[in-house]
Amino acid sequence: MTCLPFIFGRKTTSAPKRDPDIDEELSGIQNVRLYSYKELKLASDNFSPSNKIGEGGFGSVYKGLLKDGKVAAIKVLSDESRQGVKEFLTEINVFSEIQHENLVELYGCCVEGNQRILVYNYLENNSLAQTLLGGGHSNVYFNWRTRTRICIGVARGLAFLHEEVTPHIVHRDIKASNILLDKDLSPKISDFGLAKLIPSYMTHVSTRVAGTIGYLAPEYAIRGQLTRKADIYSFGVLIVEIISGRSNTNTLLPKGNQYILETTWELYERRELIELVDISLNGEFDAEEACKFLKIGLLCTQSNPKIRPSMSCVVKMLTGEMDVDESNLTKPGLISDFMDLKIREQNSNDIKTSSSSKDTTISLPASGAENTTFTVNYDQSF
Repeated sequence: MTCLPFIFGRKTTSAPKRDPDIDEELSGIQNVRLYSYKELKLASDNFSPSNKIGEGGFGSVYKGLLKDGKVAAIKVLSDESRQGVKEFLTEINVFSEIQHENLVELYGCCVEGNQRILVYNYLENNSLAQTLLGGGHSNVYFNWRTRTRICIGVARGLAFLHEEVTPHIVHRDIKASNILLDKDLSPKISDFGLAKLIPSYMTHVSTRVAGTIGYLAPEYAIRGQLTRKADIYSFGVLIVEIISGRSNTNTLLPKGNQYILETTWELYERRELIELVDISLNGEFDAEEACKFLKIGLLCTQSNPKIRPSMSCVVKMLTGEMDVDESNLTKPGLISDFMDLKIREQNSNDIKTSSSSKDTTISLPASGAENTTFTVNYDQSF
């Protein structure tokens, strides 16, 4: 294996060719191992299709056996990847300094030639999107206790990022496909390519809008003002998905039932939240606890971000250490309202489209594409 002296503290006979755009950044990272392309190629049996365990806009993920005997998930970024050099470095920087039982573990990376590869611990049960929300294409059964453990685990991982890490980390793309599951179905938050660091003295950062339609907090999607509350909104959507077994958006359903938050609020108003619980549970669940979890989901997705609880409070509510206060509960920020607003803005002469009209257009994807991550600028100043 070819290694770099600054990583291992010893000389090497032949250093790999490095991408000049990221060489300087990598030199300051102390806790990430650098793999050679040859080693990862060998580990994955020449990136064999039989070892492919995932694919997306970033490229492909392969299962591989490393020299030290560890089984790894090898994420190979394609040349056309949405995750550029900046996102690649962000992911490495985030993981080089933190560890938590509910975050995936980064083993190392490869930056040889034009190759950009991330190496993670392998998780046996893929993602929530594929196993729970995959439309019956998985043989993994999620009983009630497993679902509650997943909700609590993700909440704890986010609370760690938001409140225990300095500067605070906002993930920006919390969704079912970024929650991976180990052999025991314990959740691990993954894919930190869009993460932002927010110093404790700042209330928000203004940035390009990035994330996934259906999970985007309205105030962030419209104004580009990012706070930890954006992640909390996404978590609220996720918790409803986990309890219901349904994706947040399904354009094949009748118009009034396409967005799960709308359905959740309607059922809450009628005091029929229990109707939303996944029928695959066959009634084997704690009805009071199920309604409590759905109410927490509504609290996390409030239109007013100030009303949304912190993630540490969410953990306490989920575990029963804190009561769920419904006194200020109002209609959540809905994706349909957000889309209507964008349409009105696009038809207005006031919107800033003179220099780059493509940056102000956003449209709902077709069914099955809801989990596509995108980035878009609404204001040139972001």
